Amino acid sequence: MADKDVLASWAESVFDAGRWTRTVFRKGSGPAVIIIHEIPGLHPQVVAYGEKVAAAGFTVFLPSLFGKPGKPISTGYGIAEILKNMCVRREFNVWANGRSSPIVDWLRALARKAHGECGGKGVGALGMCFTGGFALAMMTEPAVVAPVLSQPSLPLGKKGADKIDCSAAEIACAKRRFEEEDLHAIALAFNGDDFVPPQRLDMLEETFGKARMKVRRIDPSCGKQGTGRPPHSVLTVHLTNSGPTAEAEAETIAFFHQRLDA
Repeated sequence: MADKDVLASWAESVFDAGRWTRTVFRKGSGPAVIIIHEIPGLHPQVVAYGEKVAAAGFTVFLPSLFGKPGKPISTGYGIAEILKNMCVRREFNVWANGRSSPIVDWLRALARKAHGECGGKGVGALGMCFTGGFALAMMTEPAVVAPVLSQPSLPLGKKGADKIDCSAAEIACAKRRFEEEDLHAIALAFNGDDFVPPQRLDMLEETFGKARMKVRRIDPSCGKQGTGRPPHSVLTVHLTNSGPTAEAEAETIAFFHQRLDA
């Protein structure tokens, strides 16, 4: 199977927001949900999650920020993309520096466009791993009303264990909007995941309150095993057909219905 065959039924376009230009795949009808892929790229399991969200009654946008769309995960592919995006790409900030990645501006512009085209009460945004915190930073765009942070892994390093890759202004904006607009977010992670320190999840709950930041900590024994790596990707690689990860998947879709349906 060619890499992009998994995206054959998706409409492909290019979105230029000025500073950045990226390919976007679109499918479905109804309110918009932007699903931002994890390392190493827009791989088949991310597309599979997008298919489920589209089938549930949403217009799904899958932006391709790095990697090759449709290419399956492999260890070599993953390492190459981590090194490239950590060391070369100006669009991404991976260390604890009190700011979000510049590419988030492009994602905010995509959210405005998606809301204008799809209507509804707003846009859902779900980030994974490398992009997990992007969904929270996107909330400075008023159209974004349903953020999901799946295994938010930035910033890297011990100094960033109790931080998220958002600026103080972005955190303050999200906190204000949660209160004024009666919004909340969902955060998902496996317990013991080295890329998602428990201090980060604790910080999110303390900053926003448990009623506004609903953290689901999942027993790693409940994640898909035999993948060659400890459970990390809640909604994709380590998703199971039943149990806590399947419940987390259903929770995200129910959340989008709650916040986006007219």
